Parts: sequence; C-alpha cells; structure tokens
Amino acid sequence: MIRSMTGFAEKTFSGETFHVKLSVKSLNHRFFDWNIRGAQIGDLEDRLRLLAQRTLHRGRLDVFVDLTLLDRSCWTFRINEGLLDEVVSSVEKSMRGRGGKLSFSLENLFQIPHVAELKRKSFSRKEEAMIEDGFRDVLEILIKNREKEGRAIAGELRAHMRTIQSAVNRISRLAKKQPRQIRDRLLERMKELKVDAEAAEEKLLQEASYLAQRYDLNEEIERLKSHLSQVDDMLSQPQEGGLGKKLDFIAQEIFREANTINSKAQDIQIIKECLLLKNELESVRQQVQNLE
Repeated sequence: MIRSMTGFAEKTFSGETFHVKLSVKSLNHRFFDWNIRGAQIGDLEDRLRLLAQRTLHRGRLDVFVDLTLLDRSCWTFRINEGLLDEVVSSVEKSMRGRGGKLSFSLENLFQIPHVAELKRKSFSRKEEAMIEDGFRDVLEILIKNREKEGRAIAGELRAHMRTIQSAVNRISRLAKKQPRQIRDRLLERMKELKVDAEAAEEKLLQEASYLAQRYDLNEEIERLKSHLSQVDDMLSQPQEGGLGKKLDFIAQEIFREANTINSKAQDIQIIKECLLLKNELESVRQQVQNLE
C-alpha cells in the first residue's frame, strides 16, 4: 500500500486508576525519527517506539502522552527526614544568632531540593499492556490516514507520469526526423558556400553520418521508456517500504536523461518537449518526497 509520511491520530481511554490521551503526528523525514513529550512513561517508551518502527519505515513521529491519575494510591510520597533535620537544625542555629524565629510552610518544604519527593508509582503489567494496546490502535488510525493521503498522491503522480509519457512519445517521433533535418541543414550550408557538387555530396555524407551518431537520441529515449515503465510498476504494485526513496531516485535518472536529450536535440520542438517533461518531473519529485 502506498503511504504518505504525514498524518495525525488520537485516542483517549481510561483504566481503573488513570485516564490517557495519546496523540501522534507524523511528518516528512528521510528516516524514522521518534520524539515523545508529555507524561513520563519510563521503559514503556522504548516498547512504544519499537511498535511504531515495525509498521512505519520513514517519517518523524511526534507523540504526546496526556496522563491523568485517578486514584491517590497511584502516588508515593517520601520525606528525607535526615536531610530535613539537618536543614532545620542549621536554619535554627542561624536564626538564634540573629534573634529570629524559624518558620516555613509546606510549600517551602517542597522547594527545598531532595527533602520531599512526590512521584507516580510504576505502571503494573496490566496498565502497561493497556497503554500498548491503545498505542496500537492509534498507529492503526495513523496508518489509515497515511494510506488515504498516499492514494491521493499516487493519483497525482499517475497524472504527471501520463503527461511525461506523452512527451516522451512525441520526442521519439520527432527524433526519427532529426537525421534528415541534419542532412538538409548541411546541404543548405554547402550550397551557401558554393561547394563543388561532387565534393559536396561526399562531404555531406561524411558530416551527416558523424552528426547523426553524435546527436542520436535513441539510447536516451529507450532509457526514459524503461524508467517510466518502472514507475508504472511501482505505482501499480507497490512494494513494502522505501517507495518514496525509490521513486525519487528514478525521477533523478529521468531528469538526467531529459537533460541529455535537451543538449543533443537539433529540433526546437524536441527542446520544448524536454522543458515540458522537466517541468512535470519537478512536480513528481516534490510529491515523492511525501511518500514513505
């Protein structure tokens, strides 16, 4: 299935002790890139990343975890009493020397580093499994969205490739006339120079043969047709993963052949067709950048 690299998916679900909203946004990237924000989920993050890598080959994934704990049993609270005693003792001693009195609030207690610690308990296996299953559902939604956009891109690519194929067909027909055009130009030039007719004929044959080989377009045209056939096969029967990179490479090869034809063309109509071809190809290259 042809997939785009851009998409968005979100799912909200609840367990006995927590409420979770998972959001995933995917963007274009040359490789698989992972970024997670929001609530800290510890080692569970690695498992979620592996789940994503098994199904998505390219693209940047921005994952956001919104976690709300519903039960006080989810939390642990600890006071480092030894450190607190040391802090209080030191402050009292300092205040006595200055005639003051020690006083601080619960808020002050939490502001002293390492004295009070409030943190969420680790997820149970059941809770981890629930989050993993929820993430699988989010990935499934994301993949469907990417496939939907991929089908739209594939449709646009096919339209561009049909235009390119028509241009190549016209170039192929025009190229067959090029040797005669070269010969006629040489003959006209020799007449202008008033070269002896017998000598002109011999010279004409030599020059026409040389220029016909030098400006022969058959090899480039055949390679273009081969590349276009490859693209058609890829869009009709896409392989799993890497389609965007493969199409981008072939598009570069098509562009190279079009440049060569453009430089060798002796017919202004062939040059115009090459310009049309390259203009369509720019659109193709932009589109394949969005494919996985």
